[in-house]
Amino acid sequence: MFQLLKENRITPSRALGQNFVADANTVRRVARLAGVGPGDRVVEVGAGLGSLTLALADTGAEVIAVERDRRLVPVLRRVLAEKAPAAPVTVIEADAMALDWPALLVPPGGWALVANLPYNVATPLVADLLDLVPAFDRMVVMVQREVADRLVAGPGDDAYGAVSVKVAYWAEAKLLGTVPSSVFVPSPRVSSALVGLRRRPVPAVLPSAVAPEDLFRLVRTGFAQRRKMLRRALAGLAVPAETFAQAGVDAESRAEELSVLDWGRLAVAIGACAEPPRAGTDQTA
Repeated sequence: MFQLLKENRITPSRALGQNFVADANTVRRVARLAGVGPGDRVVEVGAGLGSLTLALADTGAEVIAVERDRRLVPVLRRVLAEKAPAAPVTVIEADAMALDWPALLVPPGGWALVANLPYNVATPLVADLLDLVPAFDRMVVMVQREVADRLVAGPGDDAYGAVSVKVAYWAEAKLLGTVPSSVFVPSPRVSSALVGLRRRPVPAVLPSAVAPEDLFRLVRTGFAQRRKMLRRALAGLAVPAETFAQAGVDAESRAEELSVLDWGRLAVAIGACAEPPRAGTDQTA
């Protein structure tokens, strides 16, 4: 890896959060944990110099490698041509945060995301893909340990926050293992971890009960003042005291104590109390 960077006069970009995986055992481990093989369709974001790309293609899976750094793309293509992996790889020069995913992912279902995600885009990218790209039914991502903890956290955990609720709404997430900094070039100052996410057949809270954007807005409001009791954290929404009881949620609990199902019930109850009276009903009672 050092030699490849030196030969091509490439210095990893801090702005792009570039830390390349330089250990063959690690990339094989990621491919194995992803459980991909012949007949599977995989997208890798941040393909870099191709170490994970080769491991994924060697499983026989169809791979689309996305890389935004124009310095790396020709090197990546050359590496793939020289190594001749078991399955062909399509290389796309693009920013994953701005990709037209529906146009890329054809057919529109059954895709896996397997990636060593740059630290600066990991959380927003995972959140956006869960929100907007149902074609991905599973993901295995290598991220900063702090990010991994937030993705898999449950109620009461120190790392539990709004993004944890969003992940739990769309998917089941689990920590697959840790990754030492020594396998990266350059070696980061933070530890990394592997997270597996599998999209639920239906969201944890049915969209017919409450729209996801309304639910997530409520969750963000609650966590904006996470140390306050809910009745105070949500004071700006003018939530009647009886609404908490209706939802089966303690008004004196805090945002970090509520599961995605608790948030769903509260959102439904708030929506119900906000509905205007039906025509013909007595509004003076």
